[in-house]
Amino acid sequence: MADCPFCEIINSPSHSRIENQNEHAVVIRDGFPITQGHTLIIPKRHVGSFFDITPQEHQAMFALLDQEKQTLDKRHQVSAYNIGINDGPAAGQTVPHLHMHLIPRYHEPDKDPRGGVRWLVPEKADYWTGK
Repeated sequence: MADCPFCEIINSPSHSRIENQNEHAVVIRDGFPITQGHTLIIPKRHVGSFFDITPQEHQAMFALLDQEKQTLDKRHQVSAYNIGINDGPAAGQTVPHLHMHLIPRYHEPDKDPRGGVRWLVPEKADYWTGK
């Protein structure tokens, strides 16, 4: 699709950002990573929503998710992961081509990671203190 940054990468099979791929999906490192190793898994077909992918694309994306988790475990001292999809503009999707985030998390003694993705809605994230 014209003007889609992910399609531009996918349509250049030897693109320097492609880390891994299979028949239906590719892996790239996030261009604006929030942690070291922040990775995107993207279907090769231009599709906006996770709910519109084929069973083959679903399987391909999750196979790459598993492979990349193993790669990141070997490459970095990862403590945990967040996995997420922003599906639609109201969910924060800024590139209208489906992409799944694999975000390595690291032990940070000064930070409390509780709530994880719940911090997308900050006023509802801290449920454990009753605030």
